[in-house]
Amino acid sequence: MAHPSSKRELILDIAEQGVLNKGFSATSIDEIIAEAAISKNGFFYHFKDKNELARAMLQRYLDNEEAVLDQVFSRGRELYADPLDAFLAGLKLLAKLMSDLPNGHPGCLVATVAYSEKLYDRQVRELNRQAILTWRKRFLASLNEIAAKHPPRQDVELRIVADMISGTIEGGIILSRALNEPAVLAEQILSLHTYIKLLFMPQGTEGCA
Repeated sequence: MAHPSSKRELILDIAEQGVLNKGFSATSIDEIIAEAAISKNGFFYHFKDKNELARAMLQRYLDNEEAVLDQVFSRGRELYADPLDAFLAGLKLLAKLMSDLPNGHPGCLVATVAYSEKLYDRQVRELNRQAILTWRKRFLASLNEIAAKHPPRQDVELRIVADMISGTIEGGIILSRALNEPAVLAEQILSLHTYIKLLFMPQGTEGCA
């Protein structure tokens, strides 16, 4: 965990770790206050209630995820002009980034909210939903660009493939946590890389990228 830049960030760090380790309902405000060494007034200065904390925590997680995706796929575009080569490079960079995390990915707040949605208010649930739609839009735009130059070798709906990309990444996080095998996430991303490559590359050129 990086050194927090403020008390607010410290509260979010502690809350996120608690939610990922034992769930939202089991992570109490009193526990967060004690670990952060602040008063109740100090907590409520930053967050009016636990659901406002959840919204801020989820938004921060989503912003960080978007920053990572921007970083790796933008780098892929810098390396390759062809949209397929660029996307495949981005997936490899993402796999490398995930494999370099010393203790593996800490966990997925999106999945945590989805599986315990009744514990969260409507705004948190809607934020979670919009995040997934944003990922769909991101990956679908890339797939449409690729398909315009490299028509897929199988009849597929690209929206479903876009969702599969999100599902593979998020599912890889869950698998790696459940198995306590950090390498599983990178392996899943590299398997996704192979699928995208086989789907779009002209027959006979699969070994070229």
